[in-house]
Amino acid sequence: MNSLRTVSRVALRARPTRSLFAATRTYADAAGPGDKIRLSLTLPHQTIYKASDVIQVNIPAESGDMGILASHVPSIEQLRPGVMEVIEEGAGSKSFFLSGGFAIVQPDSQLSINAVEAYPLEDFSIEAIRAQLIEANKIANGSGSERDIAEAAIEIEVLEALQAAVR
Repeated sequence: MNSLRTVSRVALRARPTRSLFAATRTYADAAGPGDKIRLSLTLPHQTIYKASDVIQVNIPAESGDMGILASHVPSIEQLRPGVMEVIEEGAGSKSFFLSGGFAIVQPDSQLSINAVEAYPLEDFSIEAIRAQLIEANKIANGSGSERDIAEAAIEIEVLEALQAAVR
């Protein structure tokens, strides 16, 4: 009986161990000079930006700000209110303010940003943001309904992030 245990232990050690995920990647592979990201920025009712010559996209992820290059590790990231910067080849950069959403990185250098709301950053004025922030703070600190106060708190979070981005 003792020899049977010894044989089974040797057999177990001799068996090659194999990961269930043979093609697991942990970091992005180095992107070559010709590698580009295919990007789409989509809202529930329309696609507002689409490009195939993007070098890098910086997003405000819940886990922290991220820079995405071609050949990035496939992932899904929840977005918080903040600025998404798109760096195109030869065209400079474009900035959009996102109220939140999700970023989906595909293995073939395709990036889909699905946002609830998104606007070009240049569409905002600091004066209008400050005025809306004052109104939202009045509602949040007032004696309105629980729903009104909760909505005002969300509005304050978005407006504060927008105010920081526009400065």
